[in-house]
Amino acid sequence: MEIGDTLTFDRFTWRILAKEERRLLLITEDIIQQRPYHHKKGDVTWETSGVRAYLNDTFYQSFAPQNRAKILTTEILTADNPWYNVTGGNKTYDHIFLLSLEEVVCHYFGDSSKNLMQKSPKQRYWFQKKDPNNDQRRAFYDQHIWWWWLRTPGRDLQRAIYIHGDGNVGIQGNKTDHYSSTTIHPLTGDNSGGLRPALWLSLDSSTDF
Repeated sequence: MEIGDTLTFDRFTWRILAKEERRLLLITEDIIQQRPYHHKKGDVTWETSGVRAYLNDTFYQSFAPQNRAKILTTEILTADNPWYNVTGGNKTYDHIFLLSLEEVVCHYFGDSSKNLMQKSPKQRYWFQKKDPNNDQRRAFYDQHIWWWWLRTPGRDLQRAIYIHGDGNVGIQGNKTDHYSSTTIHPLTGDNSGGLRPALWLSLDSSTDF
């Protein structure tokens, strides 16, 4: 198994983002569902978000017991939004998590750090439309391109950063409790952001794919 490969674990197809001794960092290959980042209006960080609670309770518990045992608890650090100086909040310890801005932009989907650290005058709320790594960040839900959440806050604590359907980075964020756009998913009739959960998977002698 190499970085970029896909594998089946429990009931999902996952992409390998990183490979370390005896563990793999995985993200779902596709968006698995639509869900608001938080369930009510107001300031929220990853630590206090409804989506974190859901992923580490209902979603985590939905794995078969033998598969839950392979999902490692991970210390999660969420950096501040570097364009708006909005706090990323306290560190957490999670089984399941969303990726951060830096993880998506600088490490696992090509290196777009120049657009992050040295933004051009054309970049106000978005990265460059012609960012060559946009294609790597595009994702599908029910075979339709759709946008998906990151855990990093947007321009205030009532927004979270997202990846647009074309793979561009919406660093200003979308509203955590609702999305006001009239653009809806053609099959679900819902305009909520998509979830691509990530996890660190233990590789022991009993791990089987």
